[in-house]
Amino acid sequence: MTVLVVGGGIGGLATALGLARAGHRVKVLEAAPAFEEIGAGIQVGPNGFRALDALGVGAEVRARAVHVDELRLRCGVSGRRIAGLAVGEEFRRRFGTYAVVHRNDVLAPLLDACRNHERVELRGDSAVEAYAQDGDGVTAKLRSGELVRGEALVGADGLRSAVRRQLVGDGEPRVSGHTAFRAVIPAQDVPRSLKENVVTLWAGPRYHVVWYVIAGGRYVNLVATTDNGATEPVTGKPTEHAEVLRHFAPMCDDAARVMALAREWRAWVLCDREPVATWQDSRVVLLGDAAHPVLQYAAQGACQALEDAVCLSEVFDSRDVAGSCARYVALRSERTARVHHVSRLMGREVYHPAGGAAEARNALFASWTTADLHERLEWLYG
Repeated sequence: MTVLVVGGGIGGLATALGLARAGHRVKVLEAAPAFEEIGAGIQVGPNGFRALDALGVGAEVRARAVHVDELRLRCGVSGRRIAGLAVGEEFRRRFGTYAVVHRNDVLAPLLDACRNHERVELRGDSAVEAYAQDGDGVTAKLRSGELVRGEALVGADGLRSAVRRQLVGDGEPRVSGHTAFRAVIPAQDVPRSLKENVVTLWAGPRYHVVWYVIAGGRYVNLVATTDNGATEPVTGKPTEHAEVLRHFAPMCDDAARVMALAREWRAWVLCDREPVATWQDSRVVLLGDAAHPVLQYAAQGACQALEDAVCLSEVFDSRDVAGSCARYVALRSERTARVHHVSRLMGREVYHPAGGAAEARNALFASWTTADLHERLEWLYG
């Protein structure tokens, strides 16, 4: 059978590859002319790497990744270390690989595998505006007016999914009020004193700054996020350095030195959606950000899309398309809703508290042992 996958990002390509490996023909319909990722660094946890392994590309992503030693939380004002989670040998024995990558270092292996698979057809310049279905299949209507037919359709077309708009009808995404400023810095521009093989997060009053090496050590990914009450969505807007800095004070010396290294900033206003009861309309189903967009704070957006792709591929049965989609939603909805809740909670209570709330956070995190942290992560990584 032929499955239409709308969207050629990480989630869409992972779905196409998984379904093709399970024996189905897949047409990927991507709105952009080329298959490429917008953005820079992401963190991939053990659950994401297990999904990549199931798709046959885990080894290649690991080879491109930077395998950090620790996730470290520091005070954005004083600079002192609050807590840390080592993600080395002991962590790997229990959970698996934790690494940081450029988004394209996940996308490229998936894209190459899809290009080399005889059952995958990749189509750019193929924006889907709507779908219609009958008892035998689904027809995707492209912006160009062309109709593309398949027996099932997977909407993996992101936060502002056209497929979701028709299936769920819940309007625009929820604006979180948080703005993330992102920059990529050549590693050669970073002083030796600031180079550590860790993911460092400085948490300040109503802001946080994250910093880690990507692209095999050639660049450093910098994300500075402020709880500034933003009300309008913004995606990749170029922003002046002075405008960025005014949101991040007071700030410790190391964080300020890191921020000063950035030459080009782009701004995103973070958005998500409330969890919904179903992502399915008979032969049509949603996946990744189209189904359950989350805020960045648990570093799980890409990982959950990869899990979705593997799950759908494993349960998909051409003899019962609607039943397969229903099983996939039943298996995934509770877990993704929990990730959604935790992501929002972390933004409020871990990354951005001030005053007494920040002191309580510091005391709590400092009290946890490695074993305590592992137990709290078992549901996500185990």
